[in-house]
Amino acid sequence: MKPEAVIIGAGFGSLSCAVTLAAKGWKVTVLERQPQPGGKLQRITQQGYTFDRGPSTITMPHVFRSLYELAGETMEDYVQLYELEPRTRNVFADGTVVDFSKNAGFMQEQIAAYSPADAARYPEFMSEAAALYRLSEQQFLGRLLLSWKDKLSPALMRGLVRVRPFLSLHSLLGRYFSHPHTLAMLGRYATYVGSSPFQSPAIFAMLAHLESQEGVYGVHGGTYKLVEGLVSLAEKLGVQVVTGTEVTEISVKNGEVEGVETVSGFYPAKTVIAGGDVLSINRMLLPRHSRPGMSDHKIASYEPSLSGLVTLAGVQRKYEALLHHTVFFPEQYEPEFKDIFSRRRPPAQPAVYVCYSGYSEPDMAPEGASNLFILANAPYLSGACDWKDETAVYGNKVLAMLDAHGISGIGQAEVLQHYTPQDIADDTLAHRGAIYGISSNSVRQTFFRPGNRSKDVKGLWYVGGTTHPGGGTPVVSLSGRLVGETIARSL
Repeated sequence: MKPEAVIIGAGFGSLSCAVTLAAKGWKVTVLERQPQPGGKLQRITQQGYTFDRGPSTITMPHVFRSLYELAGETMEDYVQLYELEPRTRNVFADGTVVDFSKNAGFMQEQIAAYSPADAARYPEFMSEAAALYRLSEQQFLGRLLLSWKDKLSPALMRGLVRVRPFLSLHSLLGRYFSHPHTLAMLGRYATYVGSSPFQSPAIFAMLAHLESQEGVYGVHGGTYKLVEGLVSLAEKLGVQVVTGTEVTEISVKNGEVEGVETVSGFYPAKTVIAGGDVLSINRMLLPRHSRPGMSDHKIASYEPSLSGLVTLAGVQRKYEALLHHTVFFPEQYEPEFKDIFSRRRPPAQPAVYVCYSGYSEPDMAPEGASNLFILANAPYLSGACDWKDETAVYGNKVLAMLDAHGISGIGQAEVLQHYTPQDIADDTLAHRGAIYGISSNSVRQTFFRPGNRSKDVKGLWYVGGTTHPGGGTPVVSLSGRLVGETIARSL
Protein backbone atom coordinates (compact mmCIF):
# COMPACT_ATOMS: atom_id res chain seq x y z
CA MET A 1 0.00 0.00 0.00
CA LYS A 2 1.27 3.48 -0.89
CA PRO A 3 2.10 5.86 1.97
CA GLU A 4 -0.37 8.75 2.05
CA ALA A 5 -0.05 12.48 2.63
CA VAL A 6 -2.43 15.41 2.73
CA ILE A 7 -1.13 18.82 1.70
CA ILE A 8 -2.86 22.01 2.79
CA GLY A 9 -2.84 24.70 0.10
CA ALA A 10 -1.91 24.67 -3.58
CA GLY A 11 0.81 27.31 -3.78
CA PHE A 12 4.27 26.67 -5.19
CA GLY A 13 5.63 25.04 -2.04
CA SER A 14 2.67 22.68 -1.78
CA LEU A 15 2.62 21.72 -5.45
CA SER A 16 6.38 21.11 -5.46
CA CYS A 17 6.05 18.88 -2.42
CA ALA A 18 3.12 17.03 -3.98
CA VAL A 19 5.07 16.33 -7.18
CA THR A 20 8.10 15.17 -5.22
CA LEU A 21 6.16 12.77 -3.01
CA ALA A 22 4.06 11.42 -5.87
CA ALA A 23 7.18 10.84 -7.97
CA LYS A 24 8.50 8.76 -5.08
CA GLY A 25 5.42 6.57 -4.90
CA TRP A 26 3.17 8.39 -2.45
CA LYS A 27 -0.58 8.89 -2.66
CA VAL A 28 -1.10 12.64 -2.27
CA THR A 29 -4.17 14.84 -1.83
CA VAL A 30 -3.87 18.63 -2.09
CA LEU A 31 -6.61 20.74 -0.51
CA GLU A 32 -6.98 24.38 -1.58
CA ARG A 33 -9.53 26.81 -0.14
CA GLN A 34 -9.49 29.15 -3.16
CA PRO A 35 -11.40 28.29 -6.36
CA GLN A 36 -8.10 27.90 -8.27
CA PRO A 37 -4.66 26.59 -7.28
CA GLY A 38 -1.69 28.94 -7.13
CA GLY A 39 -1.80 30.52 -3.67
CA LYS A 40 -0.84 34.19 -4.03
CA LEU A 41 -0.41 33.78 -7.79
CA GLN A 42 -3.75 33.93 -9.58
CA ARG A 43 -4.75 34.63 -13.18
CA ILE A 44 -7.17 37.49 -13.75
CA THR A 45 -8.81 37.95 -17.17
CA GLN A 46 -11.14 40.80 -17.99
CA GLN A 47 -12.20 42.54 -21.21
CA GLY A 48 -9.42 40.91 -23.22
CA TYR A 49 -6.67 41.68 -20.70
CA THR A 50 -4.70 38.93 -18.94
CA PHE A 51 -2.97 39.63 -15.64
CA ASP A 52 -0.89 37.56 -13.26
CA ARG A 53 -1.80 38.72 -9.75
CA GLY A 54 1.20 37.65 -7.74
CA PRO A 55 4.84 36.77 -8.40
CA SER A 56 6.07 38.10 -11.73
CA THR A 57 9.89 38.05 -11.61
CA ILE A 58 11.00 34.49 -12.30
CA THR A 59 14.55 33.33 -11.59
CA MET A 60 16.27 29.99 -10.91
CA PRO A 61 14.46 28.01 -13.62
CA HIS A 62 16.52 24.95 -12.68
CA VAL A 63 14.39 24.64 -9.51
CA PHE A 64 11.23 24.18 -11.57
CA ARG A 65 12.97 22.04 -14.20
CA SER A 66 14.24 19.66 -11.51
CA LEU A 67 10.67 18.83 -10.48
CA TYR A 68 9.81 17.66 -14.00
CA GLU A 69 13.04 15.71 -14.27
CA LEU A 70 12.28 14.03 -10.94
CA ALA A 71 9.07 12.76 -12.51
CA GLY A 72 10.79 11.69 -15.72
CA GLU A 73 9.23 14.54 -17.67
CA THR A 74 10.51 17.52 -19.67
CA MET A 75 9.49 20.97 -18.42
CA GLU A 76 9.17 22.41 -21.92
CA ASP A 77 6.33 19.96 -22.61
CA TYR A 78 4.35 21.81 -19.93
CA VAL A 79 5.67 25.36 -19.76
CA GLN A 80 8.07 27.49 -21.79
CA LEU A 81 10.31 30.23 -20.41
CA TYR A 82 12.15 33.00 -22.23
CA GLU A 83 15.07 35.03 -20.94
CA LEU A 84 14.65 38.78 -20.49
CA GLU A 85 17.51 41.05 -21.50
CA PRO A 86 17.73 43.70 -20.16
CA ARG A 87 16.44 42.22 -16.91
CA THR A 88 14.78 45.30 -15.38
CA ARG A 89 14.58 49.00 -16.19
CA ASN A 90 15.34 51.30 -13.25
CA VAL A 91 14.00 54.86 -13.51
CA PHE A 92 15.10 57.46 -10.98
CA ALA A 93 13.44 60.68 -9.87
CA ASP A 94 15.85 62.86 -11.88
CA GLY A 95 15.07 60.96 -15.08
CA THR A 96 18.19 58.75 -15.06
CA VAL A 97 17.51 55.29 -16.52
CA VAL A 98 19.60 52.16 -15.90
CA ASP A 99 18.63 48.96 -17.66
CA PHE A 100 19.98 46.15 -15.48
CA SER A 101 21.85 43.78 -17.76
CA LYS A 102 24.01 40.67 -17.78
CA ASN A 103 26.54 42.72 -19.76
CA ALA A 104 28.88 44.15 -17.11
CA GLY A 105 30.43 46.61 -19.56
CA PHE A 106 27.02 48.01 -20.47
CA MET A 107 26.20 48.33 -16.77
CA GLN A 108 29.40 50.26 -16.15
CA GLU A 109 28.64 52.61 -19.04
CA GLN A 110 25.19 53.39 -17.66
CA ILE A 111 26.38 53.87 -14.08
CA ALA A 112 29.32 56.00 -15.24
CA ALA A 113 26.87 58.51 -16.71
CA TYR A 114 26.05 59.62 -13.17
CA SER A 115 28.93 58.17 -11.07
CA PRO A 116 32.27 57.11 -12.62
CA ALA A 117 33.44 56.01 -9.17
CA ASP A 118 30.49 53.63 -8.73
CA ALA A 119 31.01 52.28 -12.24
CA ALA A 120 34.64 51.46 -11.48
CA ARG A 121 33.67 49.43 -8.42
CA TYR A 122 30.82 47.53 -10.10
CA PRO A 123 32.86 44.45 -11.22
CA GLU A 124 34.33 44.04 -7.73
CA PHE A 125 30.88 44.17 -6.18
CA MET A 126 29.53 41.61 -8.64
CA SER A 127 32.37 39.26 -7.72
CA GLU A 128 31.30 39.47 -4.09
CA ALA A 129 27.65 38.94 -5.06
CA ALA A 130 28.68 35.78 -6.94
CA ALA A 131 30.60 34.50 -3.93
CA LEU A 132 27.60 35.10 -1.67
CA TYR A 133 25.36 33.23 -4.11
CA ARG A 134 27.68 30.21 -4.13
CA LEU A 135 27.80 30.21 -0.33
CA SER A 136 24.03 30.44 -0.13
CA GLU A 137 23.59 27.49 -2.48
CA GLN A 138 26.12 25.38 -0.59
CA GLN A 139 25.08 26.11 2.98
CA PHE A 140 21.49 27.40 3.13
CA LEU A 141 19.34 26.74 0.06
CA GLY A 142 20.06 23.10 -0.60
CA ARG A 143 19.20 21.46 2.72
CA LEU A 144 16.75 21.59 5.59
CA LEU A 145 17.77 22.66 9.09
CA LEU A 146 15.64 20.31 11.16
CA SER A 147 17.61 20.17 14.40
CA TRP A 148 20.06 22.21 16.43
CA LYS A 149 22.74 19.79 15.22
CA ASP A 150 21.97 20.88 11.66
CA LYS A 151 21.89 24.56 12.62
CA LEU A 152 25.12 24.43 14.58
CA SER A 153 27.09 22.26 12.18
CA PRO A 154 30.67 23.50 11.67
CA ALA A 155 30.17 23.92 7.92
CA LEU A 156 27.05 26.00 8.41
CA MET A 157 28.70 28.12 11.08
CA ARG A 158 31.69 28.77 8.82
CA GLY A 159 29.33 29.73 6.02
CA LEU A 160 27.38 32.02 8.32
CA VAL A 161 30.53 33.84 9.38
CA ARG A 162 31.62 34.27 5.76
CA VAL A 163 28.34 35.95 4.76
CA ARG A 164 28.79 38.53 7.54
CA PRO A 165 25.28 38.19 8.99
CA PHE A 166 25.44 41.32 11.12
CA LEU A 167 26.32 43.58 8.17
CA SER A 168 23.24 45.04 6.48
CA LEU A 169 22.77 44.95 2.73
CA HIS A 170 22.91 48.75 2.62
CA SER A 171 26.17 48.77 4.58
CA LEU A 172 27.73 46.23 2.23
CA LEU A 173 26.67 48.29 -0.77
CA GLY A 174 28.17 51.34 0.91
CA ARG A 175 31.59 49.67 0.81
CA TYR A 176 31.45 49.80 -2.99
CA PHE A 177 29.11 52.61 -3.97
CA SER A 178 28.20 56.12 -2.87
CA HIS A 179 25.61 57.40 -5.32
CA PRO A 180 21.94 57.13 -4.21
CA HIS A 181 20.92 55.66 -7.58
CA THR A 182 23.24 52.67 -7.30
CA LEU A 183 22.41 52.13 -3.64
CA ALA A 184 18.66 52.12 -4.36
CA MET A 185 18.90 49.96 -7.49
CA LEU A 186 20.87 47.22 -5.72
CA GLY A 187 19.29 47.73 -2.30
CA ARG A 188 15.89 46.89 -3.77
CA TYR A 189 16.84 43.21 -3.68
CA ALA A 190 15.90 43.17 0.00
CA THR A 191 12.29 43.74 -1.04
CA TYR A 192 12.39 40.45 -2.98
CA VAL A 193 12.17 38.80 0.45
CA GLY A 194 9.82 41.41 1.91
CA SER A 195 12.47 43.30 3.86
CA SER A 196 14.40 46.55 4.20
CA PRO A 197 17.88 46.97 2.70
CA PHE A 198 18.76 49.01 5.78
CA GLN A 199 18.04 46.07 8.12
CA SER A 200 18.33 42.82 6.16
CA PRO A 201 21.68 40.99 6.06
CA ALA A 202 24.24 41.50 3.32
CA ILE A 203 23.68 38.01 1.89
CA PHE A 204 20.86 39.35 -0.28
CA ALA A 205 23.46 41.06 -2.44
CA MET A 206 23.65 37.61 -4.03
CA LEU A 207 20.43 38.43 -5.89
CA ALA A 208 22.35 40.87 -8.09
CA HIS A 209 24.43 37.94 -9.34
CA LEU A 210 21.40 35.68 -9.56
CA GLU A 211 19.55 38.08 -11.85
CA SER A 212 22.47 39.29 -13.94
CA GLN A 213 24.21 35.97 -14.56
CA GLU A 214 21.61 33.26 -13.89
CA GLY A 215 18.88 35.22 -15.64
CA VAL A 216 15.41 36.70 -15.29
CA TYR A 217 12.69 34.94 -17.24
CA GLY A 218 9.23 35.47 -18.60
CA VAL A 219 6.72 32.65 -19.01
CA HIS A 220 4.85 32.15 -22.27
CA GLY A 221 1.18 32.76 -21.58
CA GLY A 222 1.89 34.45 -18.25
CA THR A 223 3.45 33.41 -14.96
CA TYR A 224 0.33 31.46 -13.98
CA LYS A 225 1.40 28.88 -16.57
CA LEU A 226 3.96 27.74 -13.97
CA VAL A 227 1.07 26.81 -11.68
CA GLU A 228 -0.85 25.09 -14.46
CA GLY A 229 2.24 23.12 -15.42
CA LEU A 230 2.85 21.87 -11.88
CA VAL A 231 -0.84 20.97 -11.44
CA SER A 232 -0.81 19.01 -14.71
CA LEU A 233 2.39 17.23 -13.69
CA ALA A 234 1.01 16.44 -10.23
CA GLU A 235 -2.24 15.06 -11.61
CA LYS A 236 -0.36 12.94 -14.15
CA LEU A 237 1.48 11.43 -11.18
CA GLY A 238 -1.84 10.64 -9.50
CA VAL A 239 -2.11 13.61 -7.15
CA GLN A 240 -5.67 14.66 -6.34
CA VAL A 241 -5.94 18.46 -6.32
CA VAL A 242 -9.16 19.56 -4.62
CA THR A 243 -10.05 23.27 -4.83
CA GLY A 244 -12.77 25.20 -3.02
CA THR A 245 -12.20 23.09 0.08
CA GLU A 246 -11.05 24.83 3.23
CA VAL A 247 -9.23 23.00 5.98
CA THR A 248 -10.74 23.95 9.34
CA GLU A 249 -8.52 21.96 11.70
CA ILE A 250 -5.46 19.73 11.78
CA SER A 251 -6.52 16.72 13.82
CA VAL A 252 -3.99 15.70 16.50
CA LYS A 253 -4.13 12.76 18.92
CA ASN A 254 -1.45 12.05 21.52
CA GLY A 255 0.91 14.45 19.80
CA GLU A 256 0.56 12.85 16.37
CA VAL A 257 -1.30 14.10 13.32
CA GLU A 258 -4.32 12.06 12.28
CA GLY A 259 -5.54 14.04 9.31
CA VAL A 260 -7.43 17.24 8.57
CA GLU A 261 -11.00 18.40 9.02
CA THR A 262 -12.46 20.35 6.11
CA VAL A 263 -15.73 22.03 5.23
CA SER A 264 -16.58 18.90 3.22
CA GLY A 265 -15.37 16.16 5.54
CA PHE A 266 -12.37 14.48 7.17
CA TYR A 267 -9.21 13.46 5.29
CA PRO A 268 -7.17 10.95 7.29
CA ALA A 269 -3.37 11.00 7.02
CA LYS A 270 -0.36 10.31 9.22
CA THR A 271 1.62 12.85 7.21
CA VAL A 272 0.30 16.37 6.71
CA ILE A 273 2.22 19.13 4.93
CA ALA A 274 0.96 22.63 5.55
CA GLY A 275 1.64 25.08 2.74
CA GLY A 276 1.26 28.79 3.23
CA ASP A 277 2.05 30.72 6.37
CA VAL A 278 3.40 28.72 9.32
CA LEU A 279 2.14 31.32 11.78
CA SER A 280 -1.40 31.28 10.38
CA ILE A 281 -1.44 27.48 10.26
CA ASN A 282 -0.57 27.26 13.95
CA ARG A 283 -2.85 30.08 15.02
CA MET A 284 -5.89 28.99 13.02
CA LEU A 285 -5.71 25.21 12.58
CA LEU A 286 -4.08 23.88 15.75
CA PRO A 287 -5.55 24.17 19.26
CA ARG A 288 -3.26 25.96 21.72
CA HIS A 289 -2.57 22.82 23.76
CA SER A 290 -1.22 21.06 20.64
CA ARG A 291 1.36 23.75 19.85
CA PRO A 292 3.29 24.69 23.00
CA GLY A 293 6.35 25.46 20.87
CA MET A 294 4.40 27.96 18.77
CA SER A 295 2.44 29.90 21.37
CA ASP A 296 0.48 33.04 20.56
CA HIS A 297 3.27 35.02 22.21
CA LYS A 298 5.89 33.43 19.96
CA ILE A 299 3.77 34.01 16.87
CA ALA A 300 3.51 37.67 17.81
CA SER A 301 7.29 37.87 18.26
CA TYR A 302 7.96 37.41 14.54
CA GLU A 303 8.03 40.53 12.41
CA PRO A 304 5.93 40.00 9.25
CA SER A 305 7.35 40.94 5.90
CA LEU A 306 6.12 43.94 4.03
CA SER A 307 2.91 43.67 2.06
CA GLY A 308 1.80 45.59 -1.00
CA LEU A 309 -0.95 47.39 -2.84
CA VAL A 310 -1.45 45.82 -6.26
CA THR A 311 -3.19 47.69 -9.05
CA LEU A 312 -4.21 45.84 -12.19
CA ALA A 313 -4.71 48.26 -15.06
CA GLY A 314 -5.89 47.51 -18.58
CA VAL A 315 -5.13 50.68 -20.52
CA GLN A 316 -5.98 51.49 -24.15
CA ARG A 317 -2.50 52.71 -25.04
CA LYS A 318 1.13 51.63 -25.22
CA TYR A 319 3.97 52.92 -23.04
CA GLU A 320 7.35 53.16 -24.74
CA ALA A 321 9.08 53.87 -21.42
CA LEU A 322 8.23 50.43 -20.02
CA LEU A 323 10.05 47.14 -20.39
CA HIS A 324 8.70 43.80 -19.14
CA HIS A 325 9.90 44.86 -15.65
CA THR A 326 10.29 48.53 -14.70
CA VAL A 327 10.92 50.16 -11.31
CA PHE A 328 10.38 53.85 -10.56
CA PHE A 329 12.33 55.14 -7.56
CA PRO A 330 11.48 58.15 -5.36
CA GLU A 331 13.99 60.92 -4.61
CA GLN A 332 14.91 59.26 -1.31
CA TYR A 333 14.69 55.52 -0.73
CA GLU A 334 15.15 55.03 3.02
CA PRO A 335 11.98 56.83 4.21
CA GLU A 336 9.85 54.18 2.48
CA PHE A 337 11.09 51.50 4.87
CA LYS A 338 10.75 53.67 7.95
CA ASP A 339 7.13 54.28 6.97
CA ILE A 340 6.48 50.56 6.44
CA PHE A 341 8.29 48.93 9.34
CA SER A 342 8.34 51.68 11.99
CA ARG A 343 5.24 53.75 11.36
CA ARG A 344 3.34 50.89 9.67
CA ARG A 345 1.82 53.34 7.23
CA PRO A 346 1.82 53.38 3.42
CA PRO A 347 4.97 55.22 2.33
CA ALA A 348 4.74 58.91 1.54
CA GLN A 349 7.02 58.32 -1.48
CA PRO A 350 7.07 54.66 -2.53
CA ALA A 351 9.07 52.96 -5.19
CA VAL A 352 6.66 51.62 -7.80
CA TYR A 353 7.17 48.40 -9.74
CA VAL A 354 5.37 47.74 -13.03
CA CYS A 355 5.19 44.38 -14.75
CA TYR A 356 4.10 44.81 -18.36
CA SER A 357 4.06 41.26 -19.70
CA GLY A 358 2.42 42.57 -22.87
CA TYR A 359 5.80 44.07 -23.74
CA SER A 360 7.05 40.54 -24.41
CA GLU A 361 3.71 38.98 -25.38
CA PRO A 362 1.31 41.42 -27.07
CA ASP A 363 -1.53 38.88 -26.93
CA MET A 364 -1.82 39.53 -23.16
CA ALA A 365 -3.84 42.68 -24.00
CA PRO A 366 -6.08 43.89 -26.82
CA GLU A 367 -4.30 45.40 -29.82
CA GLY A 368 -2.77 48.77 -28.98
CA ALA A 369 -3.42 48.31 -25.24
CA SER A 370 -1.33 47.48 -22.15
CA ASN A 371 -1.83 45.07 -19.26
CA LEU A 372 -0.08 46.58 -16.24
CA PHE A 373 0.56 44.91 -12.89
CA ILE A 374 1.53 47.76 -10.55
CA LEU A 375 2.95 47.04 -7.11
CA ALA A 376 3.76 49.54 -4.37
CA ASN A 377 5.14 48.24 -1.08
CA ALA A 378 2.86 48.59 1.92
CA PRO A 379 2.92 47.70 5.61
CA TYR A 380 1.58 44.45 6.99
CA LEU A 381 -1.82 44.71 8.67
CA SER A 382 -1.97 46.63 11.93
CA GLY A 383 -4.20 49.11 13.68
CA ALA A 384 -2.24 51.96 12.10
CA CYS A 385 -3.86 51.55 8.68
CA ASP A 386 -7.43 50.77 7.58
CA TRP A 387 -7.42 49.74 3.94
CA LYS A 388 -11.08 50.59 3.54
CA ASP A 389 -10.01 54.22 3.77
CA GLU A 390 -6.43 53.97 2.55
CA THR A 391 -6.83 52.11 -0.75
CA ALA A 392 -8.04 55.06 -2.80
CA VAL A 393 -5.61 57.50 -1.18
CA TYR A 394 -2.53 55.32 -1.64
CA GLY A 395 -3.66 54.07 -5.03
CA ASN A 396 -4.01 57.63 -6.31
CA LYS A 397 -0.57 58.49 -4.93
CA VAL A 398 0.96 55.58 -6.84
CA LEU A 399 -0.76 56.58 -10.09
CA ALA A 400 0.34 60.20 -9.60
CA MET A 401 3.95 59.08 -9.29
CA LEU A 402 3.68 57.09 -12.51
CA ASP A 403 2.02 60.03 -14.22
CA ALA A 404 4.98 62.22 -13.25
CA HIS A 405 7.19 59.78 -15.18
CA GLY A 406 4.97 59.92 -18.25
CA ILE A 407 3.01 56.73 -17.51
CA SER A 408 -0.28 58.60 -17.70
CA GLY A 409 -3.93 57.81 -18.26
CA ILE A 410 -4.10 54.85 -15.89
CA GLY A 411 -6.88 56.45 -13.87
CA GLN A 412 -9.07 56.19 -16.98
CA ALA A 413 -8.17 52.57 -17.69
CA GLU A 414 -10.74 50.13 -19.05
CA VAL A 415 -9.85 47.75 -16.26
CA LEU A 416 -8.72 49.10 -12.89
CA GLN A 417 -8.61 46.87 -9.81
CA HIS A 418 -6.88 47.27 -6.46
CA TYR A 419 -5.75 44.35 -4.32
CA THR A 420 -4.80 45.25 -0.75
CA PRO A 421 -2.94 43.65 2.18
CA GLN A 422 -6.36 42.91 3.67
CA ASP A 423 -7.35 41.07 0.48
CA ILE A 424 -4.13 39.05 0.63
CA ALA A 425 -4.92 38.04 4.22
CA ASP A 426 -8.54 37.19 3.40
CA ASP A 427 -7.76 35.11 0.29
CA THR A 428 -4.56 33.31 1.30
CA LEU A 429 -4.64 33.52 5.12
CA ALA A 430 -1.20 35.15 5.05
CA HIS A 431 -0.37 36.26 8.60
CA ARG A 432 -1.19 39.97 8.84
CA GLY A 433 -1.36 40.20 5.06
CA ALA A 434 2.40 39.78 4.64
CA ILE A 435 3.44 38.73 1.13
CA TYR A 436 6.64 36.88 2.03
CA GLY A 437 5.81 35.39 5.44
CA ILE A 438 8.18 36.84 7.99
CA SER A 439 10.69 39.58 7.17
CA SER A 440 14.43 39.03 6.89
CA ASN A 441 15.20 42.17 8.87
CA SER A 442 17.29 40.28 11.43
CA VAL A 443 19.79 37.43 11.63
CA ARG A 444 17.28 35.24 13.44
CA GLN A 445 14.52 35.70 10.88
CA THR A 446 16.89 35.29 7.93
CA PHE A 447 18.94 32.26 8.92
CA PHE A 448 16.85 30.58 11.65
CA ARG A 449 13.29 30.68 10.42
CA PRO A 450 10.50 28.47 11.82
CA GLY A 451 11.43 24.87 11.06
CA ASN A 452 9.99 22.74 8.26
CA ARG A 453 9.08 19.99 10.75
CA SER A 454 6.72 20.72 13.61
CA LYS A 455 8.34 20.47 17.02
CA ASP A 456 4.95 19.85 18.59
CA VAL A 457 3.10 17.46 16.30
CA LYS A 458 4.63 14.29 14.86
CA GLY A 459 3.90 13.96 11.15
CA LEU A 460 3.23 17.67 10.56
CA TRP A 461 5.51 19.53 8.13
CA TYR A 462 5.65 23.06 6.74
CA VAL A 463 6.54 24.53 3.35
CA GLY A 464 6.31 28.13 2.17
CA GLY A 465 7.89 31.53 2.56
CA THR A 466 7.71 31.70 6.35
CA THR A 467 9.80 28.59 6.86
CA HIS A 468 13.26 27.58 5.61
CA PRO A 469 14.82 28.51 3.23
CA GLY A 470 12.68 31.65 2.79
CA GLY A 471 10.46 33.68 0.48
CA GLY A 472 10.35 34.10 -3.27
CA THR A 473 8.77 31.81 -5.86
CA PRO A 474 11.76 29.54 -6.66
CA VAL A 475 12.92 29.36 -3.03
CA VAL A 476 9.43 28.42 -1.83
CA SER A 477 9.33 25.75 -4.54
CA LEU A 478 12.69 24.51 -3.33
CA SER A 479 11.30 24.19 0.20
CA GLY A 480 8.54 21.96 -1.13
CA ARG A 481 10.97 19.64 -2.88
CA LEU A 482 13.35 19.47 0.11
CA VAL A 483 10.51 18.58 2.46
CA GLY A 484 9.10 16.01 0.07
CA GLU A 485 12.47 14.33 -0.33
CA THR A 486 13.06 14.31 3.43
CA ILE A 487 9.67 12.76 4.17
CA ALA A 488 10.12 10.09 1.51
CA ARG A 489 13.60 9.27 2.82
CA SER A 490 12.31 8.93 6.37
CA LEU A 491 10.20 5.93 5.29
